Amino acid sequence: MKCAAKRKQKTPRKIGYVRVSDAEQTEDLQIDALRAAGCHVIYGDHGVSGKITKRKGLDDLLASLKAGDTLVVWKLDRLGRSTIHLLQLLDDLRNRGIDFQALTQGIDTTTAVGRMLYGQLAVFAEFEREQISERTKAGMKAAKARGKHIGRPRKLTSRQIARAKTKLATRSDTITHLAKSYGVAPLTLSRALR
Repeated sequence: MKCAAKRKQKTPRKIGYVRVSDAEQTEDLQIDALRAAGCHVIYGDHGVSGKITKRKGLDDLLASLKAGDTLVVWKLDRLGRSTIHLLQLLDDLRNRGIDFQALTQGIDTTTAVGRMLYGQLAVFAEFEREQISERTKAGMKAAKARGKHIGRPRKLTSRQIARAKTKLATRSDTITHLAKSYGVAPLTLSRALR
């Protein structure tokens, strides 16, 4: 009789994150709560402000997470203080198939209500990204209206372009030679002359 081999099913991991901003503070309360919630691995940042988005412990944690894992924090503000940073982090987790729990605030994406709250957070993240994009475009448009150049710095000055136009009109130089003397490609000079 043949026995079907059963595959060992991987259980989802619960991975915790703790942060205290003051070097005098202790993470004990957070660590105890995370262990009670089933976290066997806990990353952390000690004496680091939540306003700082690049943190060694957080970066290492985010790199270690895989689809099906759950990131657990004691409180949402332990993950970060900036609303946009938090929304971007949560959106990234959702896109990667990683669940999220904030123990003291009842946010738990492994439940239907938690997924609904998470969905609302994702909507706010998308809204904030669109607002930033609109503000950026409006700022660029206003700067352009004031005559400010937007984009890469120009390779040629208006004086160089005027001089090149004159020399080419009088046939006293070639576009290739002028471009070489200005340190640009002939195509760059041609575009500037249009």
